[in-house]
Amino acid sequence: MTARRIRNIAFAGIVVIAALIWIFPLYWALTTSLRSEARIVSDAAGVLLDEFNFAAYAEVLSNSKLPRWYLNSIGTSVIITTIVLLFGMMCAYALSQLRFPGRKALYLAVVASYMVPLPALYVAQFVLMNDLGFVNSWQGVILPQLIVPVVVVVYKQFFDAIPREMREAVLLDGGGEFTLLFKLYLPLNWGITTALAIITFIIAWNNFFWPFLIVTSEEMMTIPVGITQVNDTFGVAYARMMALALLAAAPVIIAYLIFQKKVTEAVMISSGVKG
Repeated sequence: MTARRIRNIAFAGIVVIAALIWIFPLYWALTTSLRSEARIVSDAAGVLLDEFNFAAYAEVLSNSKLPRWYLNSIGTSVIITTIVLLFGMMCAYALSQLRFPGRKALYLAVVASYMVPLPALYVAQFVLMNDLGFVNSWQGVILPQLIVPVVVVVYKQFFDAIPREMREAVLLDGGGEFTLLFKLYLPLNWGITTALAIITFIIAWNNFFWPFLIVTSEEMMTIPVGITQVNDTFGVAYARMMALALLAAAPVIIAYLIFQKKVTEAVMISSGVKG
């Protein structure tokens, strides 16, 4: 056996061990959610899945507003993703292709916004939403989450790479700026749009702190916020807690498995821009 093959086998073994370590918490959550509470706290409970009890899932679905929280999370995430991409695309197009006073200063302000952590803005945003009467409203949940400067930066970089001759040809044919953006630039960058849409949706779905601050009623809660309310209602009920956590994470896990390549691409793009 050659040294290279030994190294490959050792590397594969390390990867398998790392994968098992990573997946074990998910496996443990699944086994816990499929057991009765008495089985979980008993000495007979082991690592292997030895019971298929769906009582915890039935309890969570029947005694909580989980379906409503699902709809809230889906609705707000879709709206946030759509608005962020649309306005980010148009802003990037203006910064890349149009010439107007203050263009460079505006772009520097967008890039400089990376230095401001979002939690530092929460107090000011909450005061503003309260003054506007948007506390416990969809406007209050959505508006502060529309600040995603990475979308502007990524789009601008790709718009800058498109040859100016293509733009001039469309203008000579009588096309306007919206024609250029939506019929030329957007189709050429459709893969980037898909990647940014997926990562923006996942970020909006997982956002906890801002919806937790701005929402005061259970009917307006999203999935991450609703989890805390169910835990408080049920107390320490391990099977129910794990069942709720898995149900809340299921859409994101499924989306990641389906669009894994695009998610990875979006993360690499974001990391490259920040780097």
